[in-house]
Amino acid sequence: MKIYGKEYQSVWMLDDQVLMIDQNKLPFEFEVVTCNTCEEVALAIQNMTVRGAPAIGAAGAYGMALAAMSANGDNFRNLLRRNRDMLIATRPTAIDLNNGVRYVYEQTVKWIPDLAHARTVAQQAALDFAKKSAEDCRLIGEVGQELIKDGMNVLTHCNAGALATVDWGTALSVLRIAHHKGRKFFVYVDETRPKLQGSRITAFELQQEGIGHAIIVDSAAGYLMQKGGIDLVILGADRICLNGDFANKIGTYSLAVLAKEHKIPFYVAAPQSTFDLTCMNGRDIPIEERSQDEITHLREMLIANPGSSAFNPSFDVTPAKYVTAFITGKGIFKPKEAAHKLHL
Repeated sequence: MKIYGKEYQSVWMLDDQVLMIDQNKLPFEFEVVTCNTCEEVALAIQNMTVRGAPAIGAAGAYGMALAAMSANGDNFRNLLRRNRDMLIATRPTAIDLNNGVRYVYEQTVKWIPDLAHARTVAQQAALDFAKKSAEDCRLIGEVGQELIKDGMNVLTHCNAGALATVDWGTALSVLRIAHHKGRKFFVYVDETRPKLQGSRITAFELQQEGIGHAIIVDSAAGYLMQKGGIDLVILGADRICLNGDFANKIGTYSLAVLAKEHKIPFYVAAPQSTFDLTCMNGRDIPIEERSQDEITHLREMLIANPGSSAFNPSFDVTPAKYVTAFITGKGIFKPKEAAHKLHL
């Protein structure tokens, strides 16, 4: 992705450090954060310095590489296991994190007791996982761009762009490549309370790409649909079950129901790493609940009644019946066949 004319990935590894764009500061400040330890990577995932399912999957993989590079000989396996569990616990809903962490862990422990080689394998495995994720997202864009027609008004929710992945994005990969191919369309961007990933980050990415867009409050989506102002909904996912149920940023379920009512196609763009083959249906997805301060405060400023508590689930689950199709790097598939087609 290009930011201010320079190419970046959202998260990357350089020698024995993990670097990431601080997404909590965008779009007002641009800062690259350096993590020197697995613990620092875990904190960055937890506090959403890096966010988005594929991006935290890559960050987790890199964190495991740092753990392997610093672990001592006597407790190498135990230290790896401890860091594996710590990383996975930071964000329980997005399956990419689990997949990235476990991939590096499993590749690394095969080489015990040759610890020097195990450390080399860990670093290469992390790089491979991130590279595959980025390429998968590029292919999602190539596959899905044909859905975007001239004159369309497209609605998206949260941020499913390059910043939420290693590069390219999922939903925004489709829009980005359609734009590169000369398609003329307009994007409505849900602000996405309470962290405002839409109004801060998606809008920032679209502006950098030169794609026409407008930010709307989350509750305005139904109004636009009712008025015939939306032709297609496209967004990302954090975990997709075998039956096609999926978890995504809170508010997705409401959009899916509205789209169904107004006969608007509802597409989910996701890489292979977001499909959870152990999850039969949406009831099995753990839903992360975050601090109520994210609702009651905007940065450091109190914006709610001081005496009230808040309930802050970060995700909701949308049943497969509301999904038109999943856009993947291998093709566009109906909900009940997507997981199987991807893993043939």
